[in-house]
Amino acid sequence: MIQQSVFPERFRVMSGSALKVLAMVAMLVDHSAICFQPLLNRYLFTLFDVRFTPYVLLRGFGRIAFPIFCVLLAEGFRHTRDPRRYALSLFLFALISEVPYDLFNCGALPFERQNVFFTLLLGHLGIWCLKRFRQTPLPSSLTLIALGICAAKLNADYGWKGFLLILLLYLLAEQPVVQAFAGITLLGWPGGVACAFPFLNLYNGERGFVRGKAAKYFFYCFYPVHLTILWLLHRHFFGY
Repeated sequence: MIQQSVFPERFRVMSGSALKVLAMVAMLVDHSAICFQPLLNRYLFTLFDVRFTPYVLLRGFGRIAFPIFCVLLAEGFRHTRDPRRYALSLFLFALISEVPYDLFNCGALPFERQNVFFTLLLGHLGIWCLKRFRQTPLPSSLTLIALGICAAKLNADYGWKGFLLILLLYLLAEQPVVQAFAGITLLGWPGGVACAFPFLNLYNGERGFVRGKAAKYFFYCFYPVHLTILWLLHRHFFGY
């Protein structure tokens, strides 16, 4: 299965690399809004009984990041030659990112919540399970249930819903309308979750300009590095 689109081919102008940059920028905006929330709570307007502030708008845009990363994960699985090595990379960066994630979210190291790399790792393992055990429903179902429980118990970012979203986006790649409906239903309408799917329908299936190990690991490293910088900025400006 490959990611399909509701748009004609001439409108599919975004490569996987372009989607990755868009998701990275959205993630940075989202986390920056959290970092500087005390400065972004000025009232702007009300729409459908929702009180909009710069914080709400920036977080809304930032919400497009996770669905895009989920689809890129599924695309990465389809093209990887070594799922084990892919899983090991995700696990390594999950460990590296945990301290910055906890400092950014809690200002301490309670390790009560786990970063999004754990969610992506579990999603990757779930897709691998679907492919490897597609002829044996019982082992596949039991493994997927176990992985979903792990996502919930680990309190990984987006939890079991994030894990399930990755599986749904993978399984529904050939049905973009149903894919969007499933994603919005699972994560909810607010903010950019709904807005992510038009961008995904611009995907042309090409890898794009991000090539080679250096570029690949730059995007991996961006997550813990930007969290660390934002945590330091928050401590500098707000003292906690």
